[in-house]
Amino acid sequence: MRLHRWWLGCVAALVAALPAQAQTYPSKPVTFITPAAAGNSPDVVTRLVADKLTQLWGQQIVVLNRPGAGGLIAVQAASASNIEKDGYTLYMTQASTWTVLPVQQQGKMPVDLQTAFVPVGMVGEQPIAVAVNKDVPANSIAELIALANRTQGGMLFGATNRGGQSHLTGELFREKSKANISFVHAAGAAVSLNDVIAGRIPMMFEGLAALAPGLQNNGIRALGVASQKRLPNLPNLPAVNETVPGVVSSGWIVLMAPAGVPDAIVQKLNADLRKVVAMPDVIERFQTLGTYSRDLTPAQTGEFMRSEEKLWWPIVRQVEAAK
Repeated sequence: MRLHRWWLGCVAALVAALPAQAQTYPSKPVTFITPAAAGNSPDVVTRLVADKLTQLWGQQIVVLNRPGAGGLIAVQAASASNIEKDGYTLYMTQASTWTVLPVQQQGKMPVDLQTAFVPVGMVGEQPIAVAVNKDVPANSIAELIALANRTQGGMLFGATNRGGQSHLTGELFREKSKANISFVHAAGAAVSLNDVIAGRIPMMFEGLAALAPGLQNNGIRALGVASQKRLPNLPNLPAVNETVPGVVSSGWIVLMAPAGVPDAIVQKLNADLRKVVAMPDVIERFQTLGTYSRDLTPAQTGEFMRSEEKLWWPIVRQVEAAK
């Protein structure tokens, strides 16, 4: 009986300590591990959030870039066995790790994504846009589909990396719209953009930040954006799903924690992240990077990620089968 009361006392003390632990978190520097290459748009977004959280917490956030292998290098670094489950090492994942990697590495994944991490919150989405060369005779998504279907042999579309989000968006668009379009691989968004500006390829799918130089010099025109609805700073740019229902696609950035981090700390992280991404100067800077956040709880973030898996895994399987 005495041992039983001692055990109950220990459990009660542990439970009571968790919220207190969250109140004092963080009390030392925090590390963000990201698959983003230094200087690209997701990296800039990550560092902006890290800077704001540093100011909010009074503790430095160190961003470690671990690009390569479709995100697998960052996954392994963030789930290493020597990482403490205390919230001081966090993982800034990207869409492709969840939507592409499990299909490409099926049966060979060294890390179980579903059990290795827990979602903290949404950092931002980067919706993919449809753009055409300035001389393409189409001024809407409907006109583009009609043009592709009456063009001998169809139309080519440029996108970065086979299996990347821009490529997958093109495949989803083709499937939903029945447009006669075919993918052309490019070694980077800038290569696709130059090909479209030069007229070597008539159209492309890419994030707004990567399209910005071509839009600014009028070498290309954006016909639509694959966001759920029109973007607040671009109200005249139609959402693609106004014409082709179901074409909603974004590269997204989600903050995650290693499984085992106390829920109280996860909830504290979520609250502070939501505070940061709602700051007016962050919203303004995000928009220049083609990035838009959502006010999501950890549970809602997890639901969003599962819905993305359900949408994209069949598309990725089709792309892999066609190699």
